[in-house]
Amino acid sequence: MSTFRIALANIPYPASPDDAVTRATGAMAEASAAGAGVICFPECYVPGYRARDRRVPPPDPAFLQRAWDTVADAARRARVAVVLGTERVVNARLWISTLVVNADGTVAGFQDKTQIDPSEEDLGYVPADTGRNVFQAGPLTFGVAICHEGWRYPETVRWPARHGAHVVFHPHFHEAENGSYRPATFADPANTFHEKAALCRAAENTCFFASVNYASIGSPTTSAVVRPDGTLLAYQPYGTPGLLIVDIDLSEATGLLAARLRRHSIEELI
Repeated sequence: MSTFRIALANIPYPASPDDAVTRATGAMAEASAAGAGVICFPECYVPGYRARDRRVPPPDPAFLQRAWDTVADAARRARVAVVLGTERVVNARLWISTLVVNADGTVAGFQDKTQIDPSEEDLGYVPADTGRNVFQAGPLTFGVAICHEGWRYPETVRWPARHGAHVVFHPHFHEAENGSYRPATFADPANTFHEKAALCRAAENTCFFASVNYASIGSPTTSAVVRPDGTLLAYQPYGTPGLLIVDIDLSEATGLLAARLRRHSIEELI
């Protein structure tokens, strides 16, 4: 058995972009102290997801670069790899993205969000025109599918699984709406489809699926890790801030079912 410890940062929405950086670096130090090899943050944690009821300053490439540099330096000091939910401005277009930083502080690259929810167009986001990637943290190979992608587009999870990913991280933003159902247990049948989709993404690809949300009162989804057989490994209590620390057995993530897909042009789907 080859185990690898991961951390999901189920932490509150930041008070400001600078607060986001402070909270992120603090969580990285905590993850390192807990022995995690990689930590993943929610969608657009730096500077904060641009929801309608959230006041986030206009996109600022200079701030983002400073924030990324700070996170990279903190990763080097903590010796932990980082999957940072963020945004970036490319050719005057605002993309939802994740910055992946190696444990030595070097930048491994970005995984951009190529499939966005229609509501995000009104928030100023546009889909990226980049492809899928896999990344490495020691013996762990991983991919990233961001929020709407992972819930509704199975191909965004299947691609990294077919390319050796043991786990696909799923940063997302999901807060309670007025009158919405407030679950107490993961994948409650009375809840929306979202957490059931997490079980499916793992089972249909024989890989781990690690979904991470902000901590908020009444959150309809929470941070969780699903095993490659589609069963729940662990989840964070709803609305409770903290790191979800989980050991995953890499030998369980065979990618068998993902590899058996007969479609040869899967890239065209994503």
